[in-house]
Order: sequence, then C-alpha cells, then structure tokens
Amino acid sequence: MSTTGRSFTVTRVADPSTEAHFEDVIKGLASTPKELSPKYFYDARGSALFERITALPEYYLTRAETEILEREADAILEHVRPDKLIELGSGSSRKTELLIRAMEHTGANRYVALDVSEDALCEAAERLTERHPELDVGVVVADFDGSLDVIERHGRRLVLLLGSTIGNFPPGPREEFLTRIGALLKDDDRFLLGVDLVKDRATLEAAYDDAAGVTAEFNKNVLRVLNRELDGNLPLDAFEHVAFYDAENAWIEMRLRATRTVDARLRGIDLALHFEAGEEMRTELSCKFTRESVERSLAVAGLALERWIEDAGGRFALVLARRAG
Repeated sequence: MSTTGRSFTVTRVADPSTEAHFEDVIKGLASTPKELSPKYFYDARGSALFERITALPEYYLTRAETEILEREADAILEHVRPDKLIELGSGSSRKTELLIRAMEHTGANRYVALDVSEDALCEAAERLTERHPELDVGVVVADFDGSLDVIERHGRRLVLLLGSTIGNFPPGPREEFLTRIGALLKDDDRFLLGVDLVKDRATLEAAYDDAAGVTAEFNKNVLRVLNRELDGNLPLDAFEHVAFYDAENAWIEMRLRATRTVDARLRGIDLALHFEAGEEMRTELSCKFTRESVERSLAVAGLALERWIEDAGGRFALVLARRAG
C-alpha cells in the first residue's frame, strides 16, 4: 500500500498473519540456545537508542564510515553515476546524506529508503526533503531481508547497505542474501557495502558494551518489543546484557542472560517461555571482516569487488561491488 500527502511517498509491504510474521520468533525461542533476530530492536525507541549508541566514544563504526564518505562520496558517485540511490536498512539516513549531496552533483535526485521502522524512516525523509527540496524520496516500510522484490528495477541504481548491517548475517545466510542482491543488479548497477574490520578484542567488546549502558538498554529493548507486539509478560529486570568477541568465528555476540528463573508467555502467538537462571538468549551477531573474507563472500554470490576503501585507522571499509563478469 502506498500513501502520499507529505513531500515523500510511503509504501508499506502488506503484513502476513501474526503467526507467519513472527515465525522466526517462534523458531528462535524454541531453539537451543534461544535466539532472536536483531530486526526486533528497531521500533521507534530502539532506533532512538541506536542513534545514541552511534555517538558514544566506544562506538567507532559510525565515525569511521562517515570519515570515508566525507572523503570519497563524490568520487564514488562520479564513478557510478546512478539515477537513484536505494538504501536497505536505512535507519536515520544521516550518513547517506553525504551520498545524496554527491548524487545531486551528478544531476540525479531519487532516493528510496527501506527499513522496518516507519517512525525512523519518516523522520529521516522529512529531514531530507526539507534540506533537499528537489530530492524525490520514497519510503518503503518492510524487512529488507525478505522484501528485496519491492526494490525499484528501472534506471541505473546504487544499492546501499551501510553501517555493519551485513555483519548480522552468519556466513551461510550472508552469502544467500548477497546472492539475491547480485541477482537484482544489472550490469550498470553497483552495490555499496559497509563492513567492520577485524581488530583487537578490547576495542570490539567496548563498542558493544559501553560504559554508559546504552547498548545494554538497546539490547533489552527487544523484550519490550516482544511484550508489546505479542502481548507478552517477559520481565525486563530479570535479564542482563552480555557482549563478547568470538575470535574463532570473528564475530561479536550480544546476548541477554536470565538473572533468575523466568516463566513467561507471548500470548499473541500462544508461546510459553522458560529460562533457567544463567540461561542466555542470543540477540545479535556482528561479524567482522578482512578484505579476503569479503572477496570470498562476494565471489560465492556472483559479485566482484570493484573498490575497497578504508578509513585512516583501518577500522572500517566501504566496498563497491558489481555483478561478476
């Protein structure tokens, strides 16, 4: 369904039944160990908490990626010369504005943002259209992982997946997702991907367990979302935030650990939950990369690395990719 009335359009991908929509919740909470998709962090409150995280001293990722975009946005857009930018998991679109400004220098003016949080999308769209009156903005409210078929197909496109969002996919699902991206691209399209790089444990763990406790609050927000959306009674005060780096797999894991025995129910999907004291539920993976590991994943997906651009500290990289061959 599409709506207008503002200076941008809003398209909402039709929701399936509650049970089908939350099938991954049912599956994840029935598994051993329990796990949840990180997409459930991002209601309006979760999106606001994440914006706070990006400004924390420990969270280097946003600053490093912004540094790259400030330096390279014009060169990237001059090289690709897209008719439009299409951003997956766009959130606040703040970093993307650097690319939008560069795109305007090439004469293009179409930007489409796709994310699960309508509040965050509309707030960003209102800000962008106010600052860039000639910008043609489309908002798509959907889970991009399952809704790639709604991406506009016409014109030369630069598809964006910024931040460290690709890190939320473990290797198998990551390559499946990238394969679907590759199948969408035409020969003159490009894919711009943000990747967080492997580095020392202390730096990585601090970024996901800040001294102010904002990330802990963000992590617990997933319980608020489940309680609200699925008529649940999970007690927030019975869980604590856990984050650690698994060097063997090169990923950060965020978990919620029960501090006491918990029996709860998600009445909206008729699911009873039991946690033993000390039991942990994984809420996020954030994989870290090297250039070699990125090239391997791209190759499996039928994509080829065209440009690799790191920040000055070698903490983060932007990857420009195209269809192989």
